[in-house]
Amino acid sequence: MTDEIIITCAVTGSIHTPTMSPYLPVTADEIAAEALAAAKAGASILHLHARDPENGRPSAKPEHFMAFLPVIKQRSDAVVNISTGGSAVMSLDERLAAPIAAEPEMCSLNMGTMNFALYPLASRHSDWKHDWEKPFLEGSDDLVFKNTPRDIAHVLTRLGRERGARFEFECYDVGHLYMLRHFADRGAIEPPFFIQFVFGVLGGIGADPENLQHMKRMADKLFGDDYMFSVLAAGRQQIPFATMAAAMGGHVRVGLEDSLFIGKGELAQSNAEQVEKIREIVERLGRTVATPADARHMLGLKGAERTRF
Repeated sequence: MTDEIIITCAVTGSIHTPTMSPYLPVTADEIAAEALAAAKAGASILHLHARDPENGRPSAKPEHFMAFLPVIKQRSDAVVNISTGGSAVMSLDERLAAPIAAEPEMCSLNMGTMNFALYPLASRHSDWKHDWEKPFLEGSDDLVFKNTPRDIAHVLTRLGRERGARFEFECYDVGHLYMLRHFADRGAIEPPFFIQFVFGVLGGIGADPENLQHMKRMADKLFGDDYMFSVLAAGRQQIPFATMAAAMGGHVRVGLEDSLFIGKGELAQSNAEQVEKIREIVERLGRTVATPADARHMLGLKGAERTRF
């Protein structure tokens, strides 16, 4: 267990839609401002998606990313982590277009194909800002996020081997840990592995404390001292699970991608608000919040100067 704790902030994501919260950042200016405020509040890693500024739809277009990436780099030393997950409705080539162009220090990588069911969210609203939102959510009852071993190997080659990125390995279930071990055994990745345990997405492992303990036990068995773990939980379990992770020696992820709320029935008004809340908790637990420089050292990152934005 290290005293230093990395706080990741996932700023906007591709799950929530604009109707769900007026505070969800959509435009490039909003995403940049939210990211910078989260970094100032204590997030050393910024996990970033893009959106179409006209309608808030998740976007993988490089031009949408490039509208905010340089601003974040110029005004902050936070580690930029670009999603390779994009949205489950995108092809792999679409999902990789922006990170290949930007060559960030970090990318996220989902370690398996899975059901990604968002349709329960559709019943929570009746008046929609955009006509794409409700069909997008309802259609997820027949939606599979595809990330086969061939896809994973392709990502590791194009972004890891060829462009020097390190990864936030997103593991939504125990089988994803074994897939990660498989690629380690193939020599496709090297430690230290930064593993993000993901709980509470319908299609993945549930947000039960026993599951967090089990994922940690299995990661210990499979990776020994070669990994660090972080935890995110969707929705109302965000802060409770982050608190448990911090107490167990892990790292944490918060942000409006994972939860729109700051308390029961209370919308978070910013990403920074969530970062500030978990920062206070982890510091009261005796942990020291890692700076971006600390995170780069802990994860073996290539440095912001070797990115292309």
